[in-house]
Amino acid sequence: MLLSPTRRGARLARLLASAHLGDWGIDCESAAHIVAELAANATVHGRVTGRDFRLGLAVHGDALLRIEVSDARGERLPPCPGATAVPADDAEHGRGLLIVEALADRWGTVPGPFPRKTVWAELDLVR
Repeated sequence: MLLSPTRRGARLARLLASAHLGDWGIDCESAAHIVAELAANATVHGRVTGRDFRLGLAVHGDALLRIEVSDARGERLPPCPGATAVPADDAEHGRGLLIVEALADRWGTVPGPFPRKTVWAELDLVR
């Protein structure tokens, strides 16, 4: 799904993801939170005027949910998993990837194709 890199686009990403997951019979609030954080990052840090961000959802073998958000700022890679800085207690921003790291079983980035990057997260559906 292509969405505008705006607050409205990020909000729509979460709503659409929740609807698709519900259609697939997957009740996963963690996935909705991850989509919200990755979409918000795409609109704040990956925004390029006139370029949308892409949301992808895939279920593999009924056991794995993969969430992908691609934006047009491939030169702005987030920190590696496990290396996300913890913001000051009174900071109003900077916790999105920490939330993703806490909720996802795995996450990371894939550069390209130029000028894009994709930030992905995976959730094990069977525990």
